Amino acid sequence: VQLQASGGGLVQAGDSLRLSCATSGRSFSSYVVGWFRQAPGREREFVAALRMSGGVAHYAASVEGRFSISRDGAKSTVYLQMNSLKAEDTAVYFCAAGTPPVGRTWLQRSSSYDYWGQGTEVTVSS
Repeated sequence: VQLQASGGGLVQAGDSLRLSCATSGRSFSSYVVGWFRQAPGREREFVAALRMSGGVAHYAASVEGRFSISRDGAKSTVYLQMNSLKAEDTAVYFCAAGTPPVGRTWLQRSSSYDYWGQGTEVTVSS
């Protein structure tokens, strides 16, 4: 079972980036795939999550309206489209998959996710 995050880079404030999370090793069609981020000196925080079955998305308040999570038709890759990037979005972004109970609180907990990718670094210069 593997999750591979990619797409990070160095951009300027206001730019866009699209991160990808490629899954392999099993079907994640019944899972929730989430994105978390961790900035230097800070705790890992929830960014967005997508229920692969049904396609319902959830976002942290700090990114809602700017970020969009989606999946491909084969349900093997999840994307995080990040628009209007800000300096405070600078972090290492991780994708994760799990089967959290229903409820926004569970979706936002990193402990709800069983599988994690290695992270991809996003740096936004102001």
